[in-house]
Amino acid sequence: MNKAVFLAAVLAFASCKKEGSEKTDQTNETYSEGESAKAKTPEELGKQIFEGTGNCFACHQPDQKVIGPSIKEIAKIYKDKNGNMVNFLKGNAEPIVDPSQFEVMKTNFAITQAMSDEELKAIETYIYTHLK
Repeated sequence: MNKAVFLAAVLAFASCKKEGSEKTDQTNETYSEGESAKAKTPEELGKQIFEGTGNCFACHQPDQKVIGPSIKEIAKIYKDKNGNMVNFLKGNAEPIVDPSQFEVMKTNFAITQAMSDEELKAIETYIYTHLK
């Protein structure tokens, strides 16, 4: 692994850990009041959360694995296995994409569990757009 990729991975991992340690009450306000009001479609809302306050992009890139699997890989596996992404993000389902990274992802469940079903479905919708 070259130094730039390694550094990006370390920084992204640190960002994931930081986000996962925030208090749930703060997260509820951010998602429920902020993101839903700005988006016009579920795809737009999902993208706003994924790239913004959800900070999912720190670990998941469209076409390459950084810390977590790529967005395309997540979409393909969930589609092929008829998985329930929303249940996983709520912490109610086993990992089906990359179980070896599950411990890292669990640190972010405080963020995703604080999201509404609408917001989680929007993230799922956004992820599935990467199959196009």
